[in-house]
Amino acid sequence: MNGKPNIKIRDWVESLANRGRISFSLSQLLSENPDISETAVRSAISRLSNKGKVISIHKGFYLIITADYALRGIIPPIQFIDDLMKYLNRPYYVGTVSAAALYGAAHQAPQEFFVVTVYPAMRPTEKKGIKISYISKSNLPEKLLNKRKTRTGYVKVSSEALTAIELVQYHDKSGGLSLVATILYELMKEIQPESFSEDLLSFSTVSAIQRLGYLLEYELDNKLLADSLFENSKQYGSKFQRIPLRQSTPFKAVSSDNRWRVAANVKIEIDEI
Repeated sequence: MNGKPNIKIRDWVESLANRGRISFSLSQLLSENPDISETAVRSAISRLSNKGKVISIHKGFYLIITADYALRGIIPPIQFIDDLMKYLNRPYYVGTVSAAALYGAAHQAPQEFFVVTVYPAMRPTEKKGIKISYISKSNLPEKLLNKRKTRTGYVKVSSEALTAIELVQYHDKSGGLSLVATILYELMKEIQPESFSEDLLSFSTVSAIQRLGYLLEYELDNKLLADSLFENSKQYGSKFQRIPLRQSTPFKAVSSDNRWRVAANVKIEIDEI
């Protein structure tokens, strides 16, 4: 094979980058270059990959590594996650600690990037030091999502209130309850009392609502949000059962004499902000 297909594919990739695109699919490349065989296309991509110009993040899906990210060899997930999920034809939103970071509430740089999507479950995406973890749900709440602008477009993000509830619900994935409480300390400044809507409550687990309410009231001293969450939960008809603050820790002898019916079976330590 002469060098012409390689040059043509290289130029095609560079033209995408010049138009602000950061990704492409193999099927797109083939359809826009019908005069080049699939074998030659794959060979050209392999050469570009070896030179650090592109990287495969999923089968048939490639990122274009511009000069800004040449040293790292990878683009931050926030910039390509929308393209990736569209390629996979999956609804999604950025959630938990990754969403909190977009609202300025990440106490530490998250080690993983969390994305919520639908079943069937997806395995984590790991490449060049980044890890994208997927949380699966049966459906996604479009009314509870926000759009955030990135350098390359927009991403869907859980609302501030939904982020708070899911941080608690998935606290083991979010670094534990103490880290969650530390993040909530910053995030609660972005939450309005009226955010605890029927749509939010219907999408959330009752246990997560209870634990969030307990943290807001007793660990974060935010009675305004705690009262709103409690009253809206009562109006919605939520039934609180006695539960532990941390599921995996014994709580039989621990009191749950509070309106949330939460037994504080773990000590919460909020880092200094």
